[in-house]
Amino acid sequence: MAQVKQMMLSMESMDAYMSLFGLNDQNVALIEQECNVTVALRGNELTVSGEVEDVELAASVMEKLLEMLRRHEQMDRARIRYAIALARDGKVDMIDDILKSVVAITHRGKQIRCKTLGQQTYVQTIRDHDLTFAVGPAGTGKTYLAMALAVVALKNKEVERIVLTRPAVEAGEKLGFLPGDLTQKVDPYLRPLYDALYDFMGVDSYQKLVERGVVEVAPLAYMRGRTLSDSFIILDEAQNTTTEQMKMFLTRLGFHSKAVVTGDLTQTDLPGARRSGLSEAIEVLRDIPAIGMAYLTSQDVVRHELVQQIVDAYAAYDRRAKENA
Repeated sequence: MAQVKQMMLSMESMDAYMSLFGLNDQNVALIEQECNVTVALRGNELTVSGEVEDVELAASVMEKLLEMLRRHEQMDRARIRYAIALARDGKVDMIDDILKSVVAITHRGKQIRCKTLGQQTYVQTIRDHDLTFAVGPAGTGKTYLAMALAVVALKNKEVERIVLTRPAVEAGEKLGFLPGDLTQKVDPYLRPLYDALYDFMGVDSYQKLVERGVVEVAPLAYMRGRTLSDSFIILDEAQNTTTEQMKMFLTRLGFHSKAVVTGDLTQTDLPGARRSGLSEAIEVLRDIPAIGMAYLTSQDVVRHELVQQIVDAYAAYDRRAKENA
């Protein structure tokens, strides 16, 4: 049975509604497609029509999005999609809770906030545990949010230094043909970590902290034989670690330190059929309460909306391949 729901708008709210509709009504077209409704705006009257449940879903989403627009929150298609997903689960009001919490502030004064419920849970997991594993697809903010918390911990004097590391999978092969010493050869692998640090600290501050040994960015091989105390340690791209490398890294943790291990198990670059050290570590350690486990999904992707669709498409392809194997 179709239902028509009408919402009367005051003139003060018309700007917000026009912002919600977006350029050429593209945002409303998205809401219509995702919620299976028809939306029409005539004068100061907004009409949503469709099946009862669909109308209620669309109406709750638009009301929440309008509240965000009145607070001058950013609006884009990815956020609209996420609001709809939360509304389907009866959690649309949780958007406010997610956006209220400021994780960190960049050196330019920009506030970094969680954008999804999964990100919020991830951040809280890091805060509550000395060791956290974070697994999820590209674009979910695994490394960036961990970096934000590391910088905050350093500024608050909770740790004395930040140590960032990644495995350089090809260090023994193709990189050997590149000019320079080992540090210069593995530099391309560490570039994403540099970029995030520049964002939070600025280039000048970063370079000074590196010279003082307060910030260290190094390939995973450099961690062997060390004990990292009073540190915030991030192991990025951990899906490319071997079993031996992962065990080596995990046993580097010293007193008053916090470690975050991030990775995407669908993008393992290990040669041959070697099992990822990250996959094995999660299986071995998942039942230890003191270790945090955070699982992000395509719903937590905060890059271009196509990234979420690409992640979902590849996941579906992999499922079909396994079923047909």
